[in-house]
Amino acid sequence: MSLKAPVRMANIDEDFYSRQLYVLGHEAMRRMGTASVLICGIRGLGVEIAKNVILSGVKSVTVQDEGVTQWTDLSSQFFLNESNIGQNRAQASLQQLSALNPHVQLFAHTEPLDQDLLVQFQVVVLTDSSLDDQKRFGDFCHSKGIQFIVADTKGLCGQLFCDFGEAFEVLDQDGEAPESALIQKVSQGNPGVVVCSGDQRHGFQDGSRVIFSEVQGMTELNSLGPVEIKERGSYSFSIGDTSTFSKYERGGIVTEVKQPCTIQFKALSKTLALDPELLVTNDFGKIDRHKTLHLAFQALHQFVKNQKRLPRPQSQADADIILDTVKDLNNEGKLERLDEAAVKQFSFTAQGELAPVNAFIGGLAAQEVIKACSRKFTPLKQWFYFDSLECLPAEDLHVEDSLFALNGTRYDGQIAVFGSDFQEKLGRQKYFLVGAGAIGCELLKNFALIGLGAGEEGHVTVTDMDYIERSNLNRQFLFRSHDIRKPKSEVAAKAVKAMNPQMNITAHQNRLASESEQVYDYHFFTGLDGAAAALDNVEARAYLDSRCVEHKKPMLEGGTLGSKGHTLVVVPHLTESYGPAKSSSKKEFPLCTLKNFPHRIEHTLQWARDQFEGLFKHTPENVMMYLRDKNFINQTLGRGDVEALQIFSEVWGSLMDLSSGGNRPRNWEDCVRWARLKWETLFNNDIRQLLHCFPSDELTSHGLPFWSGTKRCPHPLTFDPSNVTHMDYIVAAANLYGQTYGFSGSTDRAMIRGLLDGVLVPEFTPQQNLKIPATDEEMEESEGEADKEKLEELTQELSSPSLKASIAKMWPVDFEKDDDSNFHMDYITAASNLRAENYDIPAVDRHESKRIAGRIIPAIATTTAAVSGLMCLELYKLVQGHQSITPYRTAYVNLAVMYFVMSRPSRARPFTVAGEEFTLWDDFLVEGRRRGGQEMTLEELIQFVKEQNNLEVCCLFHGTSRIYNGEEDRLKLSVSELIKKVTKTDIPPHKKMLELFPSFTEDEDCELVPRIQYLLL
Repeated sequence: MSLKAPVRMANIDEDFYSRQLYVLGHEAMRRMGTASVLICGIRGLGVEIAKNVILSGVKSVTVQDEGVTQWTDLSSQFFLNESNIGQNRAQASLQQLSALNPHVQLFAHTEPLDQDLLVQFQVVVLTDSSLDDQKRFGDFCHSKGIQFIVADTKGLCGQLFCDFGEAFEVLDQDGEAPESALIQKVSQGNPGVVVCSGDQRHGFQDGSRVIFSEVQGMTELNSLGPVEIKERGSYSFSIGDTSTFSKYERGGIVTEVKQPCTIQFKALSKTLALDPELLVTNDFGKIDRHKTLHLAFQALHQFVKNQKRLPRPQSQADADIILDTVKDLNNEGKLERLDEAAVKQFSFTAQGELAPVNAFIGGLAAQEVIKACSRKFTPLKQWFYFDSLECLPAEDLHVEDSLFALNGTRYDGQIAVFGSDFQEKLGRQKYFLVGAGAIGCELLKNFALIGLGAGEEGHVTVTDMDYIERSNLNRQFLFRSHDIRKPKSEVAAKAVKAMNPQMNITAHQNRLASESEQVYDYHFFTGLDGAAAALDNVEARAYLDSRCVEHKKPMLEGGTLGSKGHTLVVVPHLTESYGPAKSSSKKEFPLCTLKNFPHRIEHTLQWARDQFEGLFKHTPENVMMYLRDKNFINQTLGRGDVEALQIFSEVWGSLMDLSSGGNRPRNWEDCVRWARLKWETLFNNDIRQLLHCFPSDELTSHGLPFWSGTKRCPHPLTFDPSNVTHMDYIVAAANLYGQTYGFSGSTDRAMIRGLLDGVLVPEFTPQQNLKIPATDEEMEESEGEADKEKLEELTQELSSPSLKASIAKMWPVDFEKDDDSNFHMDYITAASNLRAENYDIPAVDRHESKRIAGRIIPAIATTTAAVSGLMCLELYKLVQGHQSITPYRTAYVNLAVMYFVMSRPSRARPFTVAGEEFTLWDDFLVEGRRRGGQEMTLEELIQFVKEQNNLEVCCLFHGTSRIYNGEEDRLKLSVSELIKKVTKTDIPPHKKMLELFPSFTEDEDCELVPRIQYLLL
């Protein structure tokens, strides 16, 4: 059964696939758009794989399943509900799977698998299958060149297998951008040594192949094909014999050339014996577990074949049978460290269906499908095993079989692993989820399936201030096109409530920050069992972390960057916290580089973004402040003469019309004229002025060429209305400028070219005495110099009431990268590429410009699913109440190359005060109101700390304010009165816990001290 007519991906829907395109690229996406995929078995794991593959954008997906929906399916199959019990799983899931992506054709197949079906597909995925079927169909696919994947989960364990044939070509092994570097010098020798400019490491490795361009002097390098290098250090490498080449003069770029590789796979039937080369390690806390699981899964297949059923939960007899089979298999494999306890736990839980395990293995399996279809990234070779058996209770307690009985509930698949008592405990949890984007949607799905907060006492609160955009739909799978412009949190909450009607969930649209503390106050946090961060910025994560530490609540944290992902669990009194926000992770480029000496496309894009903000946002904002704020002039003068002169010049120019020497347009024609003159200034005149100050043959004080290394000698551009990029700039700039003044613009290029013919462009004459700083240091030295006479003149003119009357309003433009009709990215792409042409920097297209200038984080559904699964496995451990750090895991994964590091989190680091050891989780809790509600004085607080902890407070801080440093007149004030007096601000009524940082007489020089948590209840 098909639900859609075939759709060919001739043109990629860049809005829909926006963030994924930055992971895969257009060519890989086009290859995927021709692939047909068969996914066999549509229980929890199968639907997870199908969801991710459909979102990725293959040509078609067929889901095959002969079985009917059972209660255990509802533990992890999120597109089935109670009304589907007894219905075919594939048919019942098809409608919702189809709604995920309008570009993918969907089929359901309810008949048994056969070879006639398999040959219709490029990729075949088996889930929930027997070993006999895996071998039989695996051999057939291997012989026919069909990429073959097996994925399976049993309780807390999972496996993944790939066979992509005898010779599978990978076009791009890691998906990373090719490395490139600027050349400082090249020696004549055998081998020749290339030294790169010292502003960044070259990033090449031994064996990398590179090409050269723009080398002057030793021009022979420019015509060489890809040449293999040998690394000599972070800034140099050697190549072949350059002894007969011309002498190197200056310039040049060296660029990595990605090399394809061919990988040979064995059929599944040939890989069942233990072969460490074909087993991928992933958890350094249990280094050989995957080898035991390789045998355990085979033993389980043998058990099912003989007994016609899975082993019963907690059945010792069944576990003994499986363990005996594993031992028999190991007689051939000779595994030295057979983990018998793991085999028994595997048997005890094999009947389980767990959403988090399916999310993780399903994410990995779908990524392998993408690799098979796109030939991008390195496939799994060939077996991957995973377990999270540490989610089970810490002690091996005797449990009653009745606790694991399956009673026809949606949680049967989970009860089979953990028992009914644990299920009730999950239902009582109260959790706070911050973020309902990609990871947030996946977490909410998992929360609904496992029943988190779905009991009478439980609850989940989710907050997200964002609204749904079309670019979200490719990875935030709870949203559909009819949800665009609706609040993310509300739509997500409604969607998971439909998945599990028992969910108790409340959606907020609040930004988690100090301004929302009256909502997320002391009572809110003390009522929680934990929090989860599904955020896209460090500052918000750090803020949530600080609140969790303050109230001693655990926190789950995860993030993704393309195919890379990480997870972190913060456990009170055990682990380190996420920590305070570091300095901005955004790359900061030297101002001098941006202003005069760019050498990378990132520099020209940042320059273009700065131009956009200055011309169309900051200047109109300053004009509006000038018109509305009578103190604007004095406040601006207080920012320093240089900054004041710049702001006043921009404001004056915006208010005065063109005939008076200003830039205020009277009509659309004036906007076009302004854009043409701005083009001339930026891409011709400014470059000519720079070359006047630093001619192309300029030498430094050391006699070396000035224009060398990272300083690329520019050349001015001549405007050409037939040049597309030149006109792109004019159209975008004129329309944006018109928007700031309220004029309607036009995209009629013929009309605009006609207007350009009438624009008189003044002849440019370089300023003879102008000094252009060559370094940031020189720029800082020159910042103190301002034309005071000009500043005074502008100050007087702007003080005139008549000038304010010249204009009523301007409209600042806020940058929005995802609206293709607003001219924002048109302007930035054109401006950046024109400046790149000035400096002979290779241009980039609009798509790549959008990623860099918009600071877009590449994202793909597979990584998101995998990360959310790992986070929820840590959630199981928190709910179990594990008091040891041993079971917990932090994880770093890179699905592009199947690289995994799972290890124990770091312990909270201790510090010492007066000989006593503390960690960040330790504080002094003080109830500020006692004796009938009267608040204690500062003197009483100091005495209380002395009596309880034998430490003498000599100094006390609240935030950045020092509220006590031995002043006796403050001792009789209540703590809240003292804070109000010193900070001159009232304590908000919702603020029930005040954080105080003391210094102690016994150890005044201690950098870290326990906080005083002062309660006002």
